[in-house]
Amino acid sequence: MTTPRTLREASCADDYDPNSMPVDRARALIRQFLTPVAATERVHVRAALDRVLAEDVVSPIAVPGHDNSAMDGWAVRFADLAPDGETTLPRSGESFAGRPFAGELAPGTAVRIFTGGVMPQGADTVVMQERATEVDGGVRIAAGAVTRAGQNRRFAGEDVKAGQVVFRRGQPVRPAELGMIASLGVNEVTVYRRLRVAFFSTGDELKSIGTPLAEGEIYDSNRYTLYGMLTRLGCEIVDMGVVPDVPETLEHAFATAAANADVVITSGGVSVGEADFVKQLMDKLGEVLFWKIAMKPGRPLAYGRIGTAHFFGLPGNPVSVMVTFYQFVRDALLVLQGRADVVPVPLFRATLAAPIRKVPGRTEFQRGILTPAADGGYEVRTTGDQGSGILSSMSQANCFIVLSADTGNVAAGETVDVQLLEGLL
Repeated sequence: MTTPRTLREASCADDYDPNSMPVDRARALIRQFLTPVAATERVHVRAALDRVLAEDVVSPIAVPGHDNSAMDGWAVRFADLAPDGETTLPRSGESFAGRPFAGELAPGTAVRIFTGGVMPQGADTVVMQERATEVDGGVRIAAGAVTRAGQNRRFAGEDVKAGQVVFRRGQPVRPAELGMIASLGVNEVTVYRRLRVAFFSTGDELKSIGTPLAEGEIYDSNRYTLYGMLTRLGCEIVDMGVVPDVPETLEHAFATAAANADVVITSGGVSVGEADFVKQLMDKLGEVLFWKIAMKPGRPLAYGRIGTAHFFGLPGNPVSVMVTFYQFVRDALLVLQGRADVVPVPLFRATLAAPIRKVPGRTEFQRGILTPAADGGYEVRTTGDQGSGILSSMSQANCFIVLSADTGNVAAGETVDVQLLEGLL
């Protein structure tokens, strides 16, 4: 398939259907229009946690910087050990981590050495202390304590060689990377700037927490789940609050958001009700690639552009907001952040503990509870009522049960695809 250059060009494809976009097709289309942020900044290594590298990290040194012992024991010459029996060698000194043995190991002697200690010049092997017994003035080494020269010895540059590219541009910096970068003596790295995301909720019925509710009004929970998910992704957040269903007010909110952010996310206002002005405004202010996805929950989902900003119009129901964010927005934001390793969240199989009723035609993401099974595998059951307004189902769930569009009813005991929630955000 040829990559389209504009949203309008993509909409001319033969299989394009803005009113019933298959899940995989929608993901692929979105991915084609994502270009990572270009701006970078130099930060201290500690400030780089959860950021994305914008330049390769090249090691200025070898790690380790010297041959050293992999364990506590005795540094010896392998040639000094008896091939078929015990060997007793006089002790000629010690080598501690940070306090190496001075001089060269004399033939026929041993140096007491500790993990990380520099290998004495002339020594080529370490005998672990469990295979040796300290005796008056020396050490008695058991027969066959080591089988080859170089055993239990770490070589200089064994982990990293000087000049080696340790981490590539586009790699996220996690705790392990922090430690690795610090081990190189590198105190600053270049990372992409944080992705700026503006979001707001639409709807006259929505009220902010801390204010009393009138009849028919509800508290806005979507901005708080969005805040949590965006924070977990390390985005720079612009919370624009609740915007009423007034065309002029909505138009101003969209223009302000697009002018100040890389991505604009709304919740509510993308269905076909009389008060849903988002679609009309997007026709005026930007382009929309699709409005509906063949999925449940979360069918009314929009993706498009407002100027240079990406736009995601999420449904208004609380569960639908979270499901569509996990399935579409999450990966898009990771790509825009500069991540080079973004792949679909993996699925694995689990046994269904209770039957699920489903009508073919849409991909369903049912909230599930995954638990160990008696046979050593895993079984999964739904959280109960799967209504898109039941936010407690997301709180109870630790996975999605993913049922493909062509799947119908599923009986207990059958295997289903499961997608873990923990670790997604």
